[in-house]
Amino acid sequence: TEKDSAISDCTKAIELNSSYLKAYVRRAQLYEETDKLDEALEDFKKVLTFDPNHTEANHATRRLPPLINERNEKLKTEMLGKLKDLGNMVLKPFGLSTNNFELQQDPNSGGYSVKFNQNPI
Repeated sequence: TEKDSAISDCTKAIELNSSYLKAYVRRAQLYEETDKLDEALEDFKKVLTFDPNHTEANHATRRLPPLINERNEKLKTEMLGKLKDLGNMVLKPFGLSTNNFELQQDPNSGGYSVKFNQNPI
């Protein structure tokens, strides 16, 4: 697309001159417009290393993290839903469903353990 081409042009400009502030700003804007929020945040942070008072970059570094977290949570929920559907398809021949299993997250490590319930509610 046109925006991908522009991102590529900005990247080439940055490769030629690693302190080309305008190219970082433009690429960050394009990344955000194309929903590449993580990349946009990285570029805006880079802008702040050159110009700590850059207004747009300061706003973006406060605005983007919650949007990134929201997107990641939405993706995680969507992925868990798909995994649950797949799990139910595999477990159905055995008279089980994913409702027979409960995930519990360990608050210390962030890891999960699985608990089996014979008769789920």
